[in-house]
Amino acid sequence: MPVEAFERMQADIKEAMRSHAKDKLIALRTLHSEIKNVSVNAGKELTEDDFIAVVTRAIKQRTEAAEQYEAGNRADLAAKERAEIGWLQAYLPAALGRDEVAAIIQAAIAEVEAKGKQDMGKVMKVVMPKVKGRCDGKLVNQMVGELLAQQG
Repeated sequence: MPVEAFERMQADIKEAMRSHAKDKLIALRTLHSEIKNVSVNAGKELTEDDFIAVVTRAIKQRTEAAEQYEAGNRADLAAKERAEIGWLQAYLPAALGRDEVAAIIQAAIAEVEAKGKQDMGKVMKVVMPKVKGRCDGKLVNQMVGELLAQQG
């Protein structure tokens, strides 16, 4: 398990308890529980990629919930979900900018010798492990599509 991020999360849980930050405490304890469940179910210590995957999944769930709440005119609950997203993002590696992602995509296009949109799967297979947890998959998919359209 990525010791640094996990220990930081445990320290943040203790700090949330001390400061009586109830919402933050619940969010962090839920994430901690999810990480432990994945570790127990896998029967092994989690790798950094596993840890990032759990955090990313938790953020995605909260993003979808916030969108549903906004669609249902529940701004208060959407704001709560967005706050949780902010707390959880602290455990992900630094996000990549559009230019950095574009450079990774261009390198992948050259690597697989992509000719157009029909090679999107090949490019995504190379790009996603490099940007995992550091960029939204939907954005990567969109950018790959745009750059491949320019190729063909």
